[in-house]
Amino acid sequence: MAIGVILALMGTACLIQLANIQLINGKTMAQAAAQSRTITVTLKARRGKIMDTNGSILAQSVERYTIIGNPEEAQAFTPTTCTKQTGDNCHQVDGKPVGATGAAAVARLLAPVLDMDATELGAMLSGTGQYAVLKKDVTPAVKRKISKLNLGGIVYAELSNERIYSNGTLMGALLGGVDGEGKGVAGIEQMKNKTLTGEDGYQVYQQGNNGVEIPGTMTESKDAVNGSDVTLTIDHDVQWYVEKVLRESCEKYSSPWGIAVVQDTQTGDILALADSDEIEAGSDQAKMTVSRAVSETFEPGSIGKVFTMSGMIQLGLHQASDKFTVPDHITVNGQTYSDATTHGAEHWTLAGILEQSSNVGMIIAGEKMSNEQRYDFIRKFGIGQDNRLGLPGESDGLLYSADQWDLRTQNTVLFGQAYTTNALQLTNAVAVIANKGVKKPQRIIKTISDAEGHSEEQKPKGEATRVIDEQVASQVMNAMESVSDHYSQFIKVDGYRVAAKSGTAEVAGADGRLSSIISDYSAIIPADNPRFVVTVVLKDPQGVFGGLTAGPVTAEIGEFLMQKYEVPASSPRTDAIPVTW
Repeated sequence: MAIGVILALMGTACLIQLANIQLINGKTMAQAAAQSRTITVTLKARRGKIMDTNGSILAQSVERYTIIGNPEEAQAFTPTTCTKQTGDNCHQVDGKPVGATGAAAVARLLAPVLDMDATELGAMLSGTGQYAVLKKDVTPAVKRKISKLNLGGIVYAELSNERIYSNGTLMGALLGGVDGEGKGVAGIEQMKNKTLTGEDGYQVYQQGNNGVEIPGTMTESKDAVNGSDVTLTIDHDVQWYVEKVLRESCEKYSSPWGIAVVQDTQTGDILALADSDEIEAGSDQAKMTVSRAVSETFEPGSIGKVFTMSGMIQLGLHQASDKFTVPDHITVNGQTYSDATTHGAEHWTLAGILEQSSNVGMIIAGEKMSNEQRYDFIRKFGIGQDNRLGLPGESDGLLYSADQWDLRTQNTVLFGQAYTTNALQLTNAVAVIANKGVKKPQRIIKTISDAEGHSEEQKPKGEATRVIDEQVASQVMNAMESVSDHYSQFIKVDGYRVAAKSGTAEVAGADGRLSSIISDYSAIIPADNPRFVVTVVLKDPQGVFGGLTAGPVTAEIGEFLMQKYEVPASSPRTDAIPVTW
């Protein structure tokens, strides 16, 4: 009877509890059960591609997976022995029994597929909680192999993306890279991060014990919106060739680094923005390094004489044919200035002063040019100005106002010293001469295409502005062509006329003294129908002078451009302004 009473009480208690669960709190208990099975899964948006002007992919995100383990389930795991009855729903390693249970068994099954150490995996699965990241950036092929291990509910995959770069060191620091969260942190990846970044979506559903979605239980979802694609004005082929030539030239002239820019004079588009540094795009170095072609500033040296000569003619102080007697040195206000070579009193025109790159000649010709006028024309050509390209790490250079110049600076600015610029600024300044006196804004982003394929062309920031009159630009172009002819023995592009100017400037070295040299050369090609401006800058080259070092490199790039774009050959030159008298 005692046992009967106990059983009756137990039965009554069970009936009461059953009624409580099913009748009184049934709805609440069902909701709690459903909630325990409900998860929110993030749908990762794909980051947009970066492409060159012809659509060649430079950077893209590809489908990858993050492998997640459930430590609690792993520790409770018992492998199923493979028999005829268990079929494919069993566990074995290389056709043999697993030989362990719990986290160790899961690790032994998973390690060969993930190419990881089983001991390391076992440790990761032996912790607390239900979520442990086992490996990131796993390919779809590996994810499919994991699905065949019958570890549902213990190991599963979350969709993610991996950023890959198609061309190794090509544009490495310029492209930059992304961090672990997929955010652009350097280079163009940083510059256009907002555009390239998509918007993640999500799904809310219930999952079964095997970690798989229970059909018909999805209650909420939002599709991911992929990031927009960015197309650059950079031409992959031109960029590759320019980088190649720069590296070879640095080796030839024992130069620690080189920079080159190729600009389309008609559009302001940058076709190549290169340096000799070999940095893998997306690498840690790329994420921490600003492209030297963007960040490096330097005195332009005698290329600055182009701006001075333009100002003199524009102000009506001189014509390119004006005659001067030029010694090899001169003293002004107690300051002595010299030409690069010793010579007697030469009879040069203003065009000849540019051809011979005479510092003394520029000082003599610029006698009536006020300091404010000297400053204004350097600035009008874009020196010391924001290029408005938005590239991370770009410096505007340094141009002090005229009221800050000392007695020496007021004359050295006439021949490209006492102020600094970068290669992009310098190239666009020379392009003013190619564009008949008009300064056009530069552009490096060509189009942006959204996830639905709608493409929008990106206009350059800023408006074209006239710097000098067309006839002034024509005289300066003529003189620059004479400069090119002066170097024609070792700098030429067969079949094409070239207008150019070389520069050599002393700059501070590692010791803080003027112990380093910048040699540069900027060329307009063809001179009779300008299509491109090419600028090359070399640091401490053997040979020193820009015309002897950077010049041949510029010509080599120019020859490639003429062939690639099938530019018609030049007509003979017939209108050269005399350079002597």
